[in-house]
Amino acid sequence: MSLLPGWLDPEFLIKTFGFFGLLVIVFGESAVLLGIVLPGDSLLFTAGLLSATGVLPPLWLLLVCIPLAAIAGDQTGYWIGRKAGPAIFRREDSLLFKQEYVTRAHAFFEKYGPFTVAIARFVPVVRTIVPLMAGVSKMRYRSFTLYNVCGDVVWGTGVTTLGFYLGQFEFVRKYIEVIVLVGILAAVVPAFLHVARAWFVQRRQRRTQRKTDAPTPR
Repeated sequence: MSLLPGWLDPEFLIKTFGFFGLLVIVFGESAVLLGIVLPGDSLLFTAGLLSATGVLPPLWLLLVCIPLAAIAGDQTGYWIGRKAGPAIFRREDSLLFKQEYVTRAHAFFEKYGPFTVAIARFVPVVRTIVPLMAGVSKMRYRSFTLYNVCGDVVWGTGVTTLGFYLGQFEFVRKYIEVIVLVGILAAVVPAFLHVARAWFVQRRQRRTQRKTDAPTPR
C-alpha cells in the first residue's frame, strides 16, 4: 500500500467520504472496473478498525451493508458483460482480439465458473474482471448469483471482522493484502494442482490413443 498515492490510502478514503463513500467504492470495484486501482481488502480491514474506534457505524451495520454493496457491484458487472457480449462476439479477429478467446472463456466458466466466482472476490484485480467476463461468456445467471453471493458475504464479513478485532496490531494492518492472498492460495493451490494433474493425465491418454489408432506402416 505504500506504493499507492496518498489519496488511495484506505483510511484517507474512509475519513474523507465516510460510510456511504465506503459502500460506493465497494460497489464500484466491479460495477465500473474501479477495482483495478482502488484498495479492496485493506479498505474493508480499515473499515473494521475504524468501526472499533467509533469513526464508522457499528460492526453489525458494516457486516450487512458491505456484502450487499459488493453483491450489487458484481451483479452490475455481470450484466454489463452480458449486454456487451453480443457486440464482442460480432467483432472480427485482430492482433489483440480473437473470437477463440471468447469461446475459451465461455468453456472455462461453464466448467470452473462457480469456483472462480466464489474465490475471485478475495483476489485483487481478478474480482474486478471476473463478473464482467462471466457476463460476456453468458455463464448461467442463477449459478453466478449463488456463488457470487457466497463469496461476497464471506469476503465482506470476514475481512471487516478481522479489521475490527485485529486492526490494532501493526503487522496485520500493514500486510493484510498479503495475508488474505496467502490464505486464498493455501486453499486454491491444492485444487489447482489436482486440476492440472487431471489435465496432464487426459492429455497423455489422448496422445497414447492417437498412437494406438495410427495406421501401422507396411
